[in-house]
Formats: sequence, C-alpha cells, structure tokens
Amino acid sequence: MLTPLDIENKKFSKQMVNGYNVDEVDDFLDELTSDYEKLYKETNESRAKLEELNNSLEKYRNIENTLQSTLMMAQTTAEEVKSVAQKEAEQIIKNAQTEARASVEELNSEVLAKKKELEEIKKQVDVYKAKMEALLISQLELLKDINKED
Repeated sequence: MLTPLDIENKKFSKQMVNGYNVDEVDDFLDELTSDYEKLYKETNESRAKLEELNNSLEKYRNIENTLQSTLMMAQTTAEEVKSVAQKEAEQIIKNAQTEARASVEELNSEVLAKKKELEEIKKQVDVYKAKMEALLISQLELLKDINKED
C-alpha cells in the first residue's frame, strides 16, 4: 500500500510534446496526497480501534468462559451438597425410627412389668381380704362364744 509520502515524492518524467501541465499535476498530486493522507490515517486509526476492540472482545470472552466454568462448578457443588444433605436426612430419619422402636419396645416391656405387678398386688389384696374376712369371722365367733357364756 502506498503511503502519503510515496505519493508526495512521486516524480513524473517530463515530455516536451503533449505533456501534462506540471503545475496542474502537482496541484492534483497535492490534493490527492491530502485526501489519501486522511484516508491512510483513518485506516490506521480504524485498524488500531479494531485491534483494541478485538482485544476487549477476547478479554470478555475469557471472562464469559470463566463465569460459565464457575457457574457449572457452583451447580455441581450445589447438587453434591443437596445429595449429601438428602443422605444425612435419610440417615437421621432411620436413626430416629430405630430409637423410637427401641423406646416403644422398652415402654411395652415396662407396661407388661407393671401389669404383672398390678396383678400380683391384686392377688395380694384378695389374699389379705380373705385373711381379714377369716379373722373377722373368727373374732365374731369368739364374741358369740363369749356372749353365750355370759
């Protein structure tokens, strides 16, 4: 690609016959050089801007990739935590059920023991009543005998 300096320094050979007017060619070249210089600067600025934008784009793509990786890792971690929590909850429930069964069995044993104890006490009360009744009857007989003697 030609630079504005290349255009400005371009020299044409001069012909004697039917040649171009040197002043007109120089004026045209000056105008062309000016326009070309503007376009050349704009092109260079555009390239620099494009490179800067490409660098920014690459930076943002890297950030996006990092965020996607982080999000995937967070989702995986959340699923693992949820799974572990579910397993712990299931274990806690199993332990509680086992303890509840043991407590129920222990209470049933205590209830049976108390029922046996109650039956034993009822038997003792019945025996005591029978003895008391026998004692009272014997005492009544004694009183009757004493009353007969008088």
